[in-house]
Amino acid sequence: MPSDFALRTMNAFHRGMLKISGGRVGWHASSMPVLELTTIGRKSGKRHLVMLTSPVQEGDTIVVVASRGGDDHHPAWFLNLRDNPDVEVTWKGQPQRRMKASVATPPERERLWPKVIADHKNYAGYQARTRRQIPLVLIRPADQ
Repeated sequence: MPSDFALRTMNAFHRGMLKISGGRVGWHASSMPVLELTTIGRKSGKRHLVMLTSPVQEGDTIVVVASRGGDDHHPAWFLNLRDNPDVEVTWKGQPQRRMKASVATPPERERLWPKVIADHKNYAGYQARTRRQIPLVLIRPADQ
């Protein structure tokens, strides 16, 4: 599993690539759209930014996978939004907007998981690697 340092370094590199290219490069990775998610730290109260991919979108809902590469621990961004679901998202280079995150319910996950792994089999590998059930997070406009 990637270390916290490696994950932070990859995120910083990705944000730098977006900035240097003027947003022309970096809004897609592994054939998925990329989003920049801003959460509020559950312990620190500080803003935290992370670059994530979204394997599934349904209307205005963006689905992200809290896989952390199949690690046995949830990613920090997931714990942050679980405790404070008010997030900000920059999606496909559009202006940042306020959104609301929620962990998929068991029926939602059961419906969405096959869609996630249909085109992105790496997530199935991550799930096989860990004892925890990898959560799916649904991110919707704050006004819905």
